[in-house]
This record gives sequence, C-alpha cells and structure tokens, in this order.
Amino acid sequence: MNKSSELIKITMIAFEGISAFHLSVPCLVFQDIFFGQPVRFNLRICSENSLRFETSSGFGVVVDSDLSATQEADIIIIPSWPNDLPEPSERLLEALIDHHDKGKLLVGLCLGSYVLACAGILDGKRATSHWAFTEQFQQQFPKVNFDPNPLFVEHETIITSAGVAASLDCCLHIVRRLCGSELANDLARKMVTAPSRNGGQQQYIPAPVNIKPLTETSINLVIEQVEQSLNQSHSLDELAERCAMSKRTFTRQFKSTYGCTFGEWLQNRRLVFSQRLLETTKLSIPQIAEQAGFGSDSVFRKHFKSAFHVSPVQWRTTFKQ
Repeated sequence: MNKSSELIKITMIAFEGISAFHLSVPCLVFQDIFFGQPVRFNLRICSENSLRFETSSGFGVVVDSDLSATQEADIIIIPSWPNDLPEPSERLLEALIDHHDKGKLLVGLCLGSYVLACAGILDGKRATSHWAFTEQFQQQFPKVNFDPNPLFVEHETIITSAGVAASLDCCLHIVRRLCGSELANDLARKMVTAPSRNGGQQQYIPAPVNIKPLTETSINLVIEQVEQSLNQSHSLDELAERCAMSKRTFTRQFKSTYGCTFGEWLQNRRLVFSQRLLETTKLSIPQIAEQAGFGSDSVFRKHFKSAFHVSPVQWRTTFKQ
C-alpha cells in the first residue's frame, strides 16, 4: 500500500443528507489537490441504498458504486453520519468488520466514528468524534476510550477525527502516514492550510503543535530563531532571558501562544525536520540526528520510533523522493 507505483484504493461511504463539506474533504485531499503531480490515490464514492442522493445543502449527487466497492479498498472512510445518529444497517456494519478483520485501515471522520463504534471495532480502543456528542458517545459506548480533545486519534488500524474542520487535518495525516511528510506539506501549501495543528493530545507526531503561533507576542521572533537553529540546545532559562521575561512567565506565555509546552514544540519541529532530511537528502542517520538536534543517533532513533512506529531507515526506504 505504500509503494508509490501503486494507487492506494479508498472507498468513501456516502448517504442521504450528507454534509457537502464532509463529502468534499476526502475528495479534495486524496484527488483534486494533486494538480501538477501524479495522483497517489484511487478514490471511489459508494452509497448503500441509492446511487443518487441529496446532500444537506440541497443538491444531488450521483455515484456509480454500492457497498461492494468496499471489498477491494485499502481504506474505507465514513466521512460523517446524520446528526440524529440512526443505526447503521447490518450490511454496512458487516462490511466494516470484514475490512477491519483483514487488517486494513478504517477512518471515521466526525460522526463517522459513531458507525465504527456501532460495529464494535472501537471497543477497548481510544477514539474521538465531534465534542458536542461526547456525553452520548460515552453513555452508548462505555467500552470505547472516548477522548473529545484531539483533532484525530490513530489506534492500530483505525483513525477517528473530531468534528468538521478536523477532518481536513485527519486526511492530511493519512497522506503523511502513507506517502511521507514532503507530499503532505506540499498538499497543505496548495490548500493554504497548516500541515499540522495542535490537537492537545498525542497524534501521529506526539503533541502536534502549531508551526506558527496562535497570537502575536514578544516571543515570536525568538522562537523563529530557534527553528532556524534546531541543531543547537535551547534552555528555558536562556529563552526567557532573551525575551526579557522570567522563566515562569515565558512558560505560561508560550503555552498560551502556541498551545503546548516549549519542549513539546521543539521535539515536534525536530521530528518534522528529520522527516524532511530523510526524504530529501542522502545524509546518514547520525548526521540527521546531529542536524535535527537530537544529540546522538540512538536518542534520535528512540524518539523517531516512538513517534512514527518505524525506524528512520524504514521511513527513508518508504518515502525517499
């Protein structure tokens, strides 16, 4: 599924009254935005009950596939679900369970996680969905470790996202996971959005953080300088002094501005930088560890494996440009 010469097959399941936005996000990320470069995904939209349905915006959509399209898919996406949370059909649940049993990737965007929970495949797993449905989810699915805080959660071969705009973050994460950070960042630039946003909890990169601050503060210039010198050590005492602040004030203001601690931000930026070096250079692992500021290749390998569940060498083999 990771081979660049093979299209990754995605089947998205649509339904009567689906939000046009939720329907469009996977279409944009996995198909439309690939102008000027080879498409990496084969996206099909299927519908269970009718090949023609209306969106919540009032316009109709015609597709050419029913649920049988899920049988050959590498990835199945449930892009949302009606707000009144109707029970999914047994046929749909069986298709999802069969896909899961094959060890293939399942994605529930926004309320799409409700369908995965109904199938029982979220039992014992961490998952998320739209925050407004937190209480209902926790009551209806007590076996699911439901966390309303992250933008998205990946647990084994299942990915769930929070509501609305978080589906875009989740789809970009899937591109990064399967095709590398360079492509994901390129697509994000074309969509004029950030490659990753802080979700408050560990996602694919531990504690993804804002590349740019949420607000303008006096520490922004210093932090930009830090990002240009990731290979150097940066202590809180030194940074606070450069900002003419106490260490406590700097820590509080950084968290308020960037949505995370400085340590989380720094490790995230070093990991992202190391990804780019692995994908676009011939530098050795020790050289990358040094340039990214990890100090030693053993420390680098440890943090990289913890974040991405593969070694730096495996990442390079898969995503080398």
